[in-house]
Amino acid sequence: MIVAVPKETFPGENRVALMPANVPALLKAGIEIVVESGAGASALQQDVAYVSQGAAVEDDRTRLLSRADVLLMVRGPGADTNFPQSDLNALRPGAALIAFLEPLAEPDLMKSLAGRNLTLFAMDLIPRVTRAQQMDTLSSMAMLAGYKAVLLAAQAAPRMFPLMMTAAGTFTPAKVFVIGAGVAGLQAIATARRLGAVVEAYDLRPAVKEQVESLGARFVELDLKTDEAETSGGYARQQTDDFYRVQRELLSQHLAKSDVVITTAAVPGKRAPVLISRDIFENLRPGSVVVDLAAEKGGNCSLTKPGEQILVDGVTVIGPVNLPSEVPLHASQMYSKNISTFLQFLLQDGALNVDTSDEIIRESLVAHGGRLVNAAVLKALKGE
Repeated sequence: MIVAVPKETFPGENRVALMPANVPALLKAGIEIVVESGAGASALQQDVAYVSQGAAVEDDRTRLLSRADVLLMVRGPGADTNFPQSDLNALRPGAALIAFLEPLAEPDLMKSLAGRNLTLFAMDLIPRVTRAQQMDTLSSMAMLAGYKAVLLAAQAAPRMFPLMMTAAGTFTPAKVFVIGAGVAGLQAIATARRLGAVVEAYDLRPAVKEQVESLGARFVELDLKTDEAETSGGYARQQTDDFYRVQRELLSQHLAKSDVVITTAAVPGKRAPVLISRDIFENLRPGSVVVDLAAEKGGNCSLTKPGEQILVDGVTVIGPVNLPSEVPLHASQMYSKNISTFLQFLLQDGALNVDTSDEIIRESLVAHGGRLVNAAVLKALKGE
């Protein structure tokens, strides 16, 4: 079986799906690894490093894709809305693609790909269960995004984060408010605390209070009903418009006292909830900074512009996109470990074992045998 690793085509994508260090373990499973020349260059991995670990390097992209039994990528079709048609045409029927696919947001595209008789595994649908922790790419990438978000805020803020007592006077610490205490939010809390900020955090899931407080932040509790705030897979559940309206009103007083606001709220396959509307934004302090990690999904702040840093009424709003790609070495190390562990989990006697009785396989498998098979994607296709 040939496993191919092409160079990423998405603009600004510096990650690579497989690092040289993870090649030997896959070779021991009896498969062949072929990497497109230059695929790892942006992540500081040269072709010679792959060859030294036993992989082959291919200069011809079309030849690479046409030979592949399994294709490993960071951004596949769906996660890259301009995925090259020529790449799809090069794949042979029956080939498997393992990558970020955004299948809940792009169900029509997934149906089209299924029609090409491609087997699709979405790394962004790996369930958050104990057995799958080493395959959880969403958590890996969210951790990096949370870290980078604080650095962006610190760079843009007109004040320093830590308490400082100097001969020229005492500077009070910055007040950072983090909305969403998932993996990205928790890493943002930890990073802001390391820089010396006073941190508050809010999440509609009360169960994360202990985690927030363990990092030295204060957990903000709002008078909202949150019994069904979390899905069985560990992700936030989409709420009603009325819920978000009341939530915004209750959050406004905390936002008005903050120097930095970092938002991380997202719902898989849906537009990000707006938590900072225009009227609430007007109450933010001049000089404060908003870093919106949901920018790619429409933004938690109504003024966010994806990929831009703007100044509105004295407040800086940053809408970063693809933050993990800005630390490509470690992002690639983490993703490569996740995807190679997943591939080894799928392999049985040198072939893919598509056993849908297993939760991990069932939840991540989008298409197989010429049809869509994922229940969540099928619901999304119906608009549910």
